[in-house]
Amino acid sequence: MKVAIDRARCAGHGRCYFTAPELFEPDEIGDGYVIGDGVVAPSLEAKARLAVANCPERAIDISFDVPVDGIDATAGAS
Repeated sequence: MKVAIDRARCAGHGRCYFTAPELFEPDEIGDGYVIGDGVVAPSLEAKARLAVANCPERAIDISFDVPVDGIDATAGAS
């Protein structure tokens, strides 16, 4: 699982970084941004989903096409 924030839609409510401070931080004006590369550890997946559900602008996206243990999850997909 991987998270990303659409910076154009973020209005800086801060719910992402209050809900999941391990995954999100505020920038200099209070808008949220993803810490690191956005890959979510399995132990933080529930927090990532909670942050998505609590974003009023729906600015957080979750994707599942990230490599797992060096294996490309999209390999062979058509």
